[in-house]
Amino acid sequence: MKKVAVIQDMSSFGKCSLTAAIPVLSVMGVQAVPLPTAILTAQTGYASFYCEDLTSKMDYFVEEWSKLGAAFDGIHTGFVTGKEQIDNIFHFLDRFHTKETTMLVDPVMGDHGEVYKMFTGELLDRMGALVKSADLITPNVTECCLLTGVSYDKLQHYQNKTDYMQALEEAGQQLQQATGAKVLITGLHPPATAINKHYVGNMYIDESRSFSSMRDYNGQSYSGTGDLFASIIMGGMMRGQDLVESMKLAEAFLATAIEATVKEQIPSEAGVHFEKFLHMLL
Repeated sequence: MKKVAVIQDMSSFGKCSLTAAIPVLSVMGVQAVPLPTAILTAQTGYASFYCEDLTSKMDYFVEEWSKLGAAFDGIHTGFVTGKEQIDNIFHFLDRFHTKETTMLVDPVMGDHGEVYKMFTGELLDRMGALVKSADLITPNVTECCLLTGVSYDKLQHYQNKTDYMQALEEAGQQLQQATGAKVLITGLHPPATAINKHYVGNMYIDESRSFSSMRDYNGQSYSGTGDLFASIIMGGMMRGQDLVESMKLAEAFLATAIEATVKEQIPSEAGVHFEKFLHMLL
């Protein structure tokens, strides 16, 4: 069984990060080996939560796993609390990242044009260095803009889908060329159509092609959807699937889970009820 080291936080409520990655990777036939960057009573979208930062503990995992002679087929990084944690990830990579290791970096820094509370210029600089170690980067639109210097506000002011998609594709190509990694931009929201129809989608870019996929958007946004998406992509890579095929699988899985969650009137911060649809990933 292939093993993936998953370096991100563990939030008890919110169905995100490790509590999303572990079941998804497991059902896809991959052993998820967690390295928690922080322990939270609930994800940060809740009105109140406690966070225990584990920056000072991360190197213990490197030391102890080295004693075990551990090796990983994949490394998947997500939420980090700051620059120092990325420095610790580089230490981890020095020991465990080989030419045979597939690395996915989800550069968690913000969404909907806003940066998260832990964001700093130093974090952005170090994240810019980390993505250069990746085989695949999965930024949302906000994070793609942060990594490339493209204006998010300008992007949102385009009046038609064609201009929006072209500008975002150019940003993705810029990121791809700067890092050498494949890029999968999530959470595209092009301008509404003339009949006020809204769409949401994703765009895949590598050195030779780009591919985008759009679906009807119901206006709902839930905790953990990006983590679920990236975990499915990671599982697909471990199974040798084409990335566009994995992207379509992730979209179908999330669309089904979100539809059921909307019907159940679940609060957005609680995340999607994805568990009963895990069979779709087999």
